[in-house]
Amino acid sequence: MSKSDIFQSANSWKYLVICPSQGITKEIQQSLGGKLNNAEILEIPVYPPSAGLLEVLTVQNPDVCLADVVSDRERGLTLIKELTGRQPKMPVIAVIPKHETDLILSCLRAGASEFLFHPLEAEQIEEVLGRLVAKNPLVKGTGKAGRVIAIVPAKGACGASTVASGLTFNWKKKSGKILLADLDPLTGTISFLLKLKSQYSFMDVLTLTQNLDSDLWRNLIANSHGADVLLSPEGSVEGIHDIMDAAAIVDYARWNYDTTIVDTCSPYGPWNISILRHANEILLVSTNELPSLQATQRTLNYLEQNRIDRGKVKLIVNRYNRDVGLSKEVIETAIRCEVFQVLPSDFEGVQRAMIEGKPSPTGSPFGKGLAQLAEQLGGANTDTAKHVKSSSSWGGLLNLFSRTSS
Repeated sequence: MSKSDIFQSANSWKYLVICPSQGITKEIQQSLGGKLNNAEILEIPVYPPSAGLLEVLTVQNPDVCLADVVSDRERGLTLIKELTGRQPKMPVIAVIPKHETDLILSCLRAGASEFLFHPLEAEQIEEVLGRLVAKNPLVKGTGKAGRVIAIVPAKGACGASTVASGLTFNWKKKSGKILLADLDPLTGTISFLLKLKSQYSFMDVLTLTQNLDSDLWRNLIANSHGADVLLSPEGSVEGIHDIMDAAAIVDYARWNYDTTIVDTCSPYGPWNISILRHANEILLVSTNELPSLQATQRTLNYLEQNRIDRGKVKLIVNRYNRDVGLSKEVIETAIRCEVFQVLPSDFEGVQRAMIEGKPSPTGSPFGKGLAQLAEQLGGANTDTAKHVKSSSSWGGLLNLFSRTSS
């Protein structure tokens, strides 16, 4: 892999630098900043307490962490253990003194993936990033992060899967390469809606993550009306009740598709939370019936408790009929959440499309609603990374670290 390919992929990662030494931090800034002009670099100038570290990992979700083991060997090793314990798939690069080979073994045992030797040299950064890119199949795609939109029902039977499949084919008109991923482990219906059959599912992707490439991926997906589709298992398979983290699938899709639309079964549980945490936007699908709206309020509270950014949640009211149920204005007042889009009730049109295994006609009421939804969501990816250095938004958190880490 050429240097340009390495830096093209690594440039899109989010880097967390935990380093009490200003001198070492400056070296890291110069080394990374000189190679990765557009990368987002988040700096913490202290060893954070466990609660603060969890806050950073949950809210910021970094891709790579550089941990200072030069300033304090014991606290540095403890930090690496905590990082790998909380984010086992995130590479941790230990910054250690030169000529201390015994410390390398200690860092490996703690969970470090790579090493940088202080004082840092540009060639070290190139070699380490090259190895990380080569070992990580999630960044061998376009070199530009795509957009991930998660569709989640407030409760069962809200029509979230119908919205997900319909939005995919309306979005196809606006974006080149698109993936519809059914990540419902037990009750996925996308295969039924689109009349698709495949012997593979997203469970095979999880199994083959370390060997995943474009050729293998093509064998694991189906295609429907020009869109790639990753299906859920047809029935219960071994290990399906133990899955906890969807990052491998979501990140692979992000780097290989312009847009990925993920159909989920619920907002609840580690598997679904991991999907929502990695998504750029969340479309929360409800109806204007009272039970659905109560479930919507509970969902919003649950997402807030799990530190899902409320700003990326958009409420979609499906099967909307002003004569039945609550009006848009009453809904917004009742649950204190703006309705992003209403999709009209169109029972006959949706049922006909479902029977035929085709997208809803663009001229139908539901089809027009989907087109409007795609139009509202359309536009440039807003998740473009920026290079920052201890931005002001970290002020309160850094003050907390300073008070509690001494």
